[in-house]
Parts: sequence; structure tokens; C-alpha cells
Amino acid sequence: MSNNIKLSLIAATFFAVFLLPTDIIPIANITLEQKRVLAVFLMATLLWVSEAVPAYATSLLILGMLSITVSDTSPFFLREGLNPEEMLSYRDILSSLAAPVVVLFLGGFFIAIAATKYKMDINLARVLLKPVGSDYHKVMLGLMGITAFFSMFMSNTATTAMMLTLLTPLLAHVDTKDNSVKAMILAVPIAANIGGIGTPIGTPPNAIAFRYLTGEYAITFGQWMLFAIPMAVALVLTAWVLLRKLYPGNIQELAVRIDSRFERSPKALLVYATTAATVFLWTTSSLHGVNSYTVALLPVIVFSLSGIINTDDIRKINWDVLWLIAGGIALGYALEKSGLARAVVETIPFSSMGTFTVLFLMAVVSMVMATFMSNTATANLLMPIAVSVATVLPELENYGGISLMVICVALSASMGMALPISTPPNALAHATGMVNSRDFIKTGKFISTIGVIVIFSAVTLLGMLGYF
Repeated sequence: MSNNIKLSLIAATFFAVFLLPTDIIPIANITLEQKRVLAVFLMATLLWVSEAVPAYATSLLILGMLSITVSDTSPFFLREGLNPEEMLSYRDILSSLAAPVVVLFLGGFFIAIAATKYKMDINLARVLLKPVGSDYHKVMLGLMGITAFFSMFMSNTATTAMMLTLLTPLLAHVDTKDNSVKAMILAVPIAANIGGIGTPIGTPPNAIAFRYLTGEYAITFGQWMLFAIPMAVALVLTAWVLLRKLYPGNIQELAVRIDSRFERSPKALLVYATTAATVFLWTTSSLHGVNSYTVALLPVIVFSLSGIINTDDIRKINWDVLWLIAGGIALGYALEKSGLARAVVETIPFSSMGTFTVLFLMAVVSMVMATFMSNTATANLLMPIAVSVATVLPELENYGGISLMVICVALSASMGMALPISTPPNALAHATGMVNSRDFIKTGKFISTIGVIVIFSAVTLLGMLGYF
């Protein structure tokens, strides 16, 4: 189906819902504001799933459509029938472009660009791989550990691209048709996807969840790492064992030679120091009281003033990811403020289901959706609904309430990795030509399932222990 046909069908769906009388929509007591937000939500869902337009374009469309149809700056003819007290604030809609979470991610991008520019990433990889030796299985585990570590602070996509580049000389003198090569190639995107769960900036779903962890549900950067990194380590080790079982091969040794050295220039030293200081401040915010969003400005300011990041580097920032997050924040605000998310939840009898059954179902839905579409889009769509579901499960409040739900949904979104299209790291690995779609399905069906079970079990146990 061509994109033009997809767009025509999506537009028709939007206008059908937008113009339908409220009493026809199967949601009890739905208001005109909620009906219009529902139309925008369905349009965004279809656009993100169909990929008829770039994902960031959908986010920008969300900002525009919400401002035009349900905000206090809507055209006069569209305000008829709207309750002035229930109209959304256009300032709140547009402020999502500069939300604290967006600034947090921006700081991460500045660190990633500076680290690549001054070869801090590749030199860290060299230092960390050196003690591993040449045993094939140890090299694969070392590669996965380094990939997962970098993915906690850098773009998963950039990390995967770098680590696949490092693999080229490692695999230059072996039989590329050996199963062991497939295992090594697959190890990189799998570790990148898993490693992203380790910090709030590791992957966009984490950042989206972090936005909801405020007030009584607030969690610091360091607290997130304390529970997420052990999960990431357990899943990386599990994936390593699985890859060895699924792809037994004949390669026994790999020569690890990375020809690079740490730069000693003043700017390079400033990059090392600023990065270390930022990570330290992020992990110790409970000691000094400066939140993670404000700390994220440190690399932005230092690298900009010092010229480490110049105009050309600014253009390399993944603005599409920031806009994608902003669109999700605006959509979440609209679903929450209009009361639509709660109305949808009240239509489905979640309260009659077991609390942990609902929690597990939300985790599974998150993983399945993320397998077929962007995990960021999945988190954008599910998070406001997950928050509303948490509010109708009174028993959940005994185990952390909203915190338990949003963390479980966010981390499960990163487990959607069973197809080449599931994540950019998967797509990069697939582009090498050494692995095919069946390989991703073969490994993903196990790792995704185990990942959701581990995340659900660990988050639930932490909730019972009163961590959240």
C-alpha cells in the first residue's frame, strides 16, 4: 500500500472520529474535548504504526492539531461547544518542546558527540576489551558488556554503529559463514537494546517514564541505576548464554587489536573531565540536591562555550528523537488533562482484574507493540494510559503505585527486539548482511519473553520491598 493511500485512510479516520456525535463513541460520558483528543490519538497511532511519514513529523503534527482543535488558542468556530475551563493550554502543549526530559536527553547527546569526536568511546572500548584476551566466548561477553555500558549514556544507534565497526577487524580472518559470526553480530544490538534500560537517558522510553516520576513518586537518576543496572547485567548474561546455545560454532579465538590512543589535548581532557563530572552528579543527586535535568545542562554549557561542540556538531544532534519525545509529552498531557485516558480505562474493567495480572499484561503489550513499531512511540502512546490504569488499581499503591506501572511499561518497551525493524540497532546489524530476519526472530522470541518476565518479577519484588 502506497504512503498516499495510507495517509488518505488515516485522514479519513481522523475526520470520521472528529465529526462523529459523542453519543456514538463507545466511551461513557465522553466530552467534545475528549472526542477531539481521541481523534488526534488515533491519527498519531496510525501514523506511527504505518510509518507513512517520519515519526518526528507525527509528533510535530500532534503539537499543531492539539493547539488548533482543543486549546485556548483554537479558532473561534472550533471553540463552540468546548468548556473554557477544560480547554488545554497552548503554552503547556508547546512547552513540551523544551520539557526537562528533552533537556536531559540533549545533555546525553552532547556527551555522545563529544566522546566520539575526541575518540573517548573507542579508547574506552580498547581499554575495557584488553583484559578479555582472545577466547571467542570471552570476547563476545566483553563486547556485549561494553556495548551495554555505552548504551546507558549514549544513543543505542551510535553505540551499535561503533561496536559493529570494531567487529570488522575482529572478524576479518575467520569464516564469516560460521554460526559464531552470527552470534557475535547479534550480540551487539541485543546488548545495546538491553543496556539502554540502565539509566533514564539510555533510551527514550526511560525518559518518558522519568517525566511521570515526580512528587511523591520521584526517583533520582542514581536510584534508577540501582535497580535497572542489575537487571541489565542479568539480561546481558542471559542473552550471552542463549546466543552460545542457539549459534554453536567452530571459532575458538579472536585477535583483539584496536589501534587508537587517548588524546591529550586540552579540549580532550576537558571532555573527559566534564563527562565524568556529569555522570558523577547524575548518580549522586540525592547528596547535592541538584536534579538530573539541571545537571544535564553542564555538558551543554561547557562544550558550547569551549568550542568542543561547534555549529556543525549541533546539526548532528538527533533532533528527530527530541521532537518525537516532545510530541509524546504533548499527547500524554492532552490524554491526562482532558480526562480521556481515565475515561478509556474506566470503560475497560481493569479494577476487576488482579493488580499484578494487569501489570504483567501492560508489560507484555508494551513489548509486543515495540516489536512492530518504535519503542519511543510505544511509550508515548502507552504511558498516559498506564498512569490512568494505575490510578484505578488501589492495591498497586501499596507497592509503589504509578512508579511501578510506568517503570515496568518503559523497560518492557526496550525488550521489543524480535525483528530487524524493531529498533535501529537491529536494523544496523541486519544491514551487515551477515544475519537475516529469521535470526532476529529466533533470538528475539526468547530474549524478549525472558526480558519481560525478569523486568516484571524484579520491579514487582522491589515494589513489595518498598523501594518505590
